[in-house]
Amino acid sequence: MKKITSEWINKAKKDLLVAQREMREEEPVYDAVCFHSQQAVEKYLKAFLQENEIYFEKTHDLEILGEKCKNILPEIEKIKEKLIKLSIYSVEVRYPGDWNNKKRGRRIIGNGYNSRKNYEKIF
Repeated sequence: MKKITSEWINKAKKDLLVAQREMREEEPVYDAVCFHSQQAVEKYLKAFLQENEIYFEKTHDLEILGEKCKNILPEIEKIKEKLIKLSIYSVEVRYPGDWNNKKRGRRIIGNGYNSRKNYEKIF
């Protein structure tokens, strides 16, 4: 595995750790849980692209990153809708509004853990 790939994976794991810790708090900040979970998925995708020497621009759009993965990882097409929905947590949650709650936080962090499991299967 390339050094840069390991760095992306390490960052993704740390984002999941932050989300997990926050969920255990008495009063979790669900915006942070969703943001860090989205960031973990984004970084796992970028790790996959980096390892396979596929260029990607600076973006938080998981649909764009997923599209770049699909030639090597066609099964990513099955989760395209989840990637699209998850992308909103990269930017929008940092602005006012009622974005997140416990149910959504658990679902989004679950997406992060699923990404980690899938990534571990690939490598």
